[in-house]
This record gives sequence, structure tokens and C-alpha cells, in this order.
Amino acid sequence: MYNKKEIIRGIKFVLFSASAGIIEFVSFALLDIGTTWQYWPKYLIALTLSVLWNFTLNRRFTFHSAGNVPLAMLKVACFYTVFTPVSTILGNYLAEVRGWNDLLVTILNMAFNLVTEYFYDRFFVFGNSIDTITNEN
Repeated sequence: MYNKKEIIRGIKFVLFSASAGIIEFVSFALLDIGTTWQYWPKYLIALTLSVLWNFTLNRRFTFHSAGNVPLAMLKVACFYTVFTPVSTILGNYLAEVRGWNDLLVTILNMAFNLVTEYFYDRFFVFGNSIDTITNEN
């Protein structure tokens, strides 16, 4: 059973990730409207912007981690070393080959990313350094 602190942590992660999702969605939509690029470059640019935003907010405010930031970033980069090619290839296949709507594919990728990254961050990236920031100012 999860305690109140973990439930609040999960809610914060979802809210901060939603803000990153907005950044990803808006940047993808602007690239979709403003360019004739295929799915994959639009997705990669939008994903990169959202990852940087999400990492920064969740490290500080969700996981309260004072741990080694470069090491945490490296761990997140490892996650995206797997997630990015898988989601890009699958997303491109669904959008370009199967004819699915680009924005729908992006939303599905974002939902999958939210769930998998929470557990990865909670237990691997910040697991040993959670709640090590004591000053909230």
C-alpha cells in the first residue's frame, strides 16, 4: 500500500509531466503545421524539449533530489536511448505506413512515456536520493 507521500509524489509527477506534455504537444503541432517534415524529426525535437523541462522540474519538486545531477541526467539519457528509437520507429510506422493521425500517435507515445518514465525515475534515477533536498525555497 502506498503512503500519502508517495501518492502526492505521483500526482506531482503527473502534473509536471503534463506541463512537459503540453510543451511536447505544442512544439510538435507547430512543427506539424509549419513544416512539411515527416513524423520523426518533428517528434524528436518535441520530445527533447519536453524531456529537458520534465527532468528539471521533477528532479527538484517531485523527487526532491540533491543527488549527482550529471549522473541523474545520464541515467535519464539511458532511458531515452531505448525509448526514443522504439517510440520514433513505432510512431513513424503508425503515422507514415498505417496512416494514423500524427497527433494521436504523439499522444499515445506521451502516455506510454509518462507511465514508464515515472517508475524508471522513481526507482532507478532518483531511488537513492529521493527527499535529499531539505530547503524548499
